[in-house]
This record gives sequence, C-alpha cells and structure tokens, in this order.
Amino acid sequence: MDIRTRRLLTAPLVPTLARMALPNILVMSVQTCVGLIETYYVSTLGTDALAGMALVFPVVMLVQMLSAGGMGGAIQSAVSRTLGADRPAEAALLAWHATMLGLALGIATSLVALPFGPTLYAAMGGAGGSLQAATTYAGIVLGSAVLIWLFNALAAVIRGTGNMAFPAAVTCVGAVVLVPLSPALIFGWGPFPGLGVAGGGVAFALYYAAGSALFAAYIWSGRGVLRPSRRLPKLTWGPSREILRIGLLSGIASVTSNVTVIAATAFVGADGPAAVAGYGTGARLEYLLVPLVFGLGSPIAAVVGTALGAGDYARARQAALTGAVVAGILTEAIGIAGALHPVAWLGLFGDEPAMLATGSLYLWIVGPFYGFFGAGLALYFAAQGAGRVGWPLTASLLRLGVALGGAWVASALGFGLGGTFLALSAGFVTMGLINAAAFATGRMIPRGPTDQTSSTPLRLAPAAGAVARR
Repeated sequence: MDIRTRRLLTAPLVPTLARMALPNILVMSVQTCVGLIETYYVSTLGTDALAGMALVFPVVMLVQMLSAGGMGGAIQSAVSRTLGADRPAEAALLAWHATMLGLALGIATSLVALPFGPTLYAAMGGAGGSLQAATTYAGIVLGSAVLIWLFNALAAVIRGTGNMAFPAAVTCVGAVVLVPLSPALIFGWGPFPGLGVAGGGVAFALYYAAGSALFAAYIWSGRGVLRPSRRLPKLTWGPSREILRIGLLSGIASVTSNVTVIAATAFVGADGPAAVAGYGTGARLEYLLVPLVFGLGSPIAAVVGTALGAGDYARARQAALTGAVVAGILTEAIGIAGALHPVAWLGLFGDEPAMLATGSLYLWIVGPFYGFFGAGLALYFAAQGAGRVGWPLTASLLRLGVALGGAWVASALGFGLGGTFLALSAGFVTMGLINAAAFATGRMIPRGPTDQTSSTPLRLAPAAGAVARR
C-alpha cells in the first residue's frame, strides 16, 4: 500500500483533514474571488448584463455541481475505496473510465443546454437585454461544457488518491491568468477584442481547457499514486457502473438544489429584472457555500472512502462527524454576517435600490439558516465517500418539496418575497435534519460490517488482509 493511502488510514484524523482541506479551501477562496471579480466587471456593463449573468449562473452551477459534486464525488469515492482495499491496478483503470464519462456527459450537456436554454431564461424572468445577455453568455460557457466535465472528472481522480495539493495549484495558477484575461476580453484591453459579456465566457472556457490538460498530463505521467496505461485499455462496464451508481443519485441531489434556486428565481422574476438581479446576487453567497463545504467535503469523502475500503468503520464515522460540525459552524457564521450586513455584500455589485432591497430581504431571512445547509452538505460528501447516497438524495428531494411548495403557497396567499424566502429557509432546515438523522442511525455510514440498515451497501469490499496489514 502506498504511503499516501496509508496516511489516510493511520495518521491523526483532525490534522489529516485540516492538511487536506487547506489546499481545497484556498482553491475555493480563489474561485470565489475570481467569480466576484468577473461579476463586478459584468456589472459595469449595466443591469441587463448583470441580470443576464444571474439567469445563467444557476445553470452553470448545476453543471459544476453535477460534474464536481455529483459525478466527481462518485469518481473520487470509487478511487479512494479501491485504493483503501489495496487494489491499485483497478484504481488506475478508473482514470480512463472517468475520462470517457466526462467526455460523454459534457457533450450531452451542451446538446441539451444550448437549444433549450433561452426558453428557460425567459421563464425565469429574462426579457429584452437581459435575455440577450443570458443567451450570449450561456452559448459560450455551456457550449464548452465538455471542458468543465473533463476538468472536474480528472481532478476527482487525483483527489481520490488523497492529493488535494495539485488540483489546488492548478486552480490558483489558472486564477492568476484568468483575473486579467477576463476583463481584457470583456472590455477589449490591448490586442484583445472587446466582447462584452461574451468575453467572460471565453475566459472561462480557456481556463477549463488549460486545467484539464494539466490534470491529464499529471495523471498519465505516473508521478502520482496511480499508474494508468498511456494507451486506451479495454474498458468494461463494471468500473463505470460503480461510478454511475453513486454519481447518478448524487446528480439528482445536485439537480434538486439548483432547481430550487432556478424556480425561486422564477418566483422573484415577477417583480422585474432588478429583483432578479438582487436575488441572484444574494443567492450567489449561498452558492459560494457549496465550494467552501466542498473544500472540506472532498477530504472527508477521501478519508471515509479509504477507511471503509479498509474496513475501519469508526474512523469513517469520526471523519464524517468532524467535517459536518466544522462545515456547519463556518457556513452559519457566513450566513449571520450576511444577514447583519447585507449591503456590504450586495453593494459590491451595484446600488440600484430595488436590487438592494430584494437581496437584503433574502439575506435577512435565509442567511441565519445557512448552517443547516453547510452541515447537511458535508454529510452528503461523506455519504458519497461511503457509496451510500440514498438518504442525502431523500433529504435533497424533501428540501425541494418544502422550499418550492412553501414558495407556491406564499405566492398564492400574497405573502410576497418574504414568504418565498421563508420557504427556502425551511428547505435548508429539512435537508440538514434529515441528513443528521440518517448519520446518527447508521443508515448513511455503517457502524460496522454487520450494519445492514442501508439500502445501498458498499460494493468494493476490503481486500483480504487489508485490515490486518494496517
């Protein structure tokens, strides 16, 4: 067993999680700054451009969550559990399966998003200039969706080995290039043409293309834990099935999260583009919680998956609980800060009164419940590592039902935006409590080899003697 995998199984848990989480948190902080900077640049083009970007943002985040949190989490889970069971050759083969899945799913995303996107943006409240800006931006970003899928699939393979540093380094270096490139393409600095809102999309696509190439070069160079063949091997259905088994259910959970925001945007859209911009800008803080928790969740999934692959159930549960508590505290602190000082956040993107009013109302009502979302999401990542995502999926579906059902009732009874935002808060509470209950009862992560309470047992059993060697 390689030294990196052994550390996941034997090193002190809290320092190990902290060491692995720090590069990811750095990555998420950098990505947050890049997203905010790009939004600021686009906001200088006017309210229509900002509203157009807000309309596309939930869809782009859906692709991100499907590729990184859904299928990416499944890839990481499969790699880590296989390495934990001391089967390195099978783990290396998973790199090829992840690449093929990323290519196929990326092409499928573009084929769906490009023709049907404009209708969706119009249903969400886009009209005139805002709809045109949304269609232009989405045509570039979602037209190159295969790059997003490849980037996140290959990064997940590397994270599955316990290596969080290299994906972090690629992201940070890419951000250094992206920050000046994006405004150069938006405004036309130097030799670059001024492409307007489309310039941000072009810079976005170039970043993911370069990152995917670097990840592929690292994996197939043999410098990491895995040693995949440089020639395409004969692929069988088994490894892909193991990835898809977890990834499809995780993807549905990701879809429900984004459908909640998209549908809420449609409710808010009845109050006009400025209200959409306000809610979209306020909800961007909510979306930023996802990469923050991912920074913690990816190490949690790696430790949980490796520990369960080796038969160490106590370590897996301890890693999940520790991560959920930390994530809950961090996201709750962010939510309370946003609720107490909403204009400090919203004012970064504009000063239009209707935008500020809607965004402030959202943060006042929903922000104090961010902790439920953070803890529940951390447990979702832990369940991915365990290969048991049934209960997190149930929690996500119930969150969707509570949030949208409550928003519909609030709209029908004339409670306005305040009622809609209260329903979103209730959805967060539902998700957090259900995931916590599933973990406490052992349905999410088993207490031991005889725990049969889950309907989705692990299929990658520990290799003979793995626990004894450890």
